[in-house]
Amino acid sequence: MGVNAPSVRLPLTFVLTGLVALLTGMSWLVIRPAILAEYHYNQYVIATTHLFVLGWICSVVMGAMYQLVPVALETKLYSEKLAGWQFAFHVVGFIGMVWMFRVWNMKQVGHFGCVFATGVGLFVYNIARTLRRVPKWNVTATAVTAALCWFSLTVTAGLFIAIGKCSYETSEGLATAEGVRTLVGGLRQLAGFMSHFDAISAMHAHAHLGGVGFFTMLIVGVSYKLIPMFALSEIQSTRRAVWSVALLNVGLAGSFVTILLRSPWKLAFALVVIAALVVYGIELAAILRARKRRVVDWGIKYFLTAVGLYAPVSVLAVVLAWPGLPLNPFTGQLENVYGFLGLIGVVSFAIMGMLYKIVPFLVWFGSYSRQIGRAQVPALADLYSAKLQAAGYWSYLAGLIVTSSAIMFSSEAFVRCGCALLASSISTLVINVGMMLSHYIRPCLKPLSTSPSAILKTA
Repeated sequence: MGVNAPSVRLPLTFVLTGLVALLTGMSWLVIRPAILAEYHYNQYVIATTHLFVLGWICSVVMGAMYQLVPVALETKLYSEKLAGWQFAFHVVGFIGMVWMFRVWNMKQVGHFGCVFATGVGLFVYNIARTLRRVPKWNVTATAVTAALCWFSLTVTAGLFIAIGKCSYETSEGLATAEGVRTLVGGLRQLAGFMSHFDAISAMHAHAHLGGVGFFTMLIVGVSYKLIPMFALSEIQSTRRAVWSVALLNVGLAGSFVTILLRSPWKLAFALVVIAALVVYGIELAAILRARKRRVVDWGIKYFLTAVGLYAPVSVLAVVLAWPGLPLNPFTGQLENVYGFLGLIGVVSFAIMGMLYKIVPFLVWFGSYSRQIGRAQVPALADLYSAKLQAAGYWSYLAGLIVTSSAIMFSSEAFVRCGCALLASSISTLVINVGMMLSHYIRPCLKPLSTSPSAILKTA
């Protein structure tokens, strides 16, 4: 597995950045629970959402893709140096965007958004050039390619929304420059184009591009490689796997257009996306039934529980897509629950589970792979605490239940309690990652024992 992998420092840098953003975001919700207890179209909700989406989820996903795409698709990353430059643009871009959303300076949001988009462009280019080297195309490669396309469209749509909220005036000195006049004129035309769309509908369409097109597409596509690898199984029906990815693409394309235009047909395309998830669930269950490794560890439990949360999210999607549904305080809070369960429930829980599979391997490979046969090295499971892992699982589930219920009934007190449970769960992950990294900083090596009992025990 390590032949095609990049330096372990590259994905770990992205992962650690994501964990800092996750802990910061959840602490923000504990301090200010009104963010979730109130309707989501305000500057604080948008700022917090982008902290979770760009700072936490995108950081970890990008780092994981730099590691997993070369390994899973049996090729080499196009350029680690390019990935390093992308990280710089990424961090400056998302921090600036979150801060400018918080103070609601949309012009500066656009500026930092351009910085972030530059990083995304480098990321997409790097992964796309890597995909060109894939020796054998499969459903995972198709899903990753689709996810990159949807991610690019998501960022473009976000920039268009920011442009639509700005005014474009130039000082007398700058107005004389032809290039500036052309740029401002173009931005005005884009702003005029965006004015034809309802602001909330545009925001929801933008959110679905990222949530379904990038994150869900990757969860589905990459799990077709990782779950069989970790469970010692294989895909049971390539046709089912292909159909799940195809339906997801069709459903998302239709959902984006119909949500943007507030069309009643959005329910039909929501059902197409749900059908894709049902087919995916059937294939995932078949893969697990055929597994040779009977014990399901906590990392896989995290991931499978996250996949199971697609069920309540899908029910909410049908309710919210229902034609003629009135927008009132209760349905507004249902939208909050839908977004919260989608991002913090499904996507974040799935990522946490995969981190418990990826980070130990990265650390172990970086610290101990060359010591095999020279010294006693710890097993992957020895790098972290399974008890903390289990505690984090149950506290995260409890936090999701309490927070979702509190959001629905606009209870700030219980939102704070639920987010405190989630923060405690995240703390167990951070502690465990710290334990793993301690092996990277200071490997724990013991001399080989030549006693017969030790040799038998090792064997």
